Amino acid sequence: MTAAMIGNIERAGAIAGGIVVFFVSVVALKNDWKTPGLDNQFFKIMLALLAFGALIALLAGAHVLGNFGKAA
Repeated sequence: MTAAMIGNIERAGAIAGGIVVFFVSVVALKNDWKTPGLDNQFFKIMLALLAFGALIALLAGAHVLGNFGKAA
């Protein structure tokens, strides 16, 4: 396997994982939205951060984020 093939496999894994984790965390957040209590508020914040991180991983895997030029 060449380095380019390994990079493509990693990108595909980041995209697939980002999609799965994003949708699972959004569905869990939707189902837990109306629950009261401080512990549940913390859980909602953690689910929102998980969805945000999955979205960033998805965008990075699709080369929307992280396209920076080489250092001089």
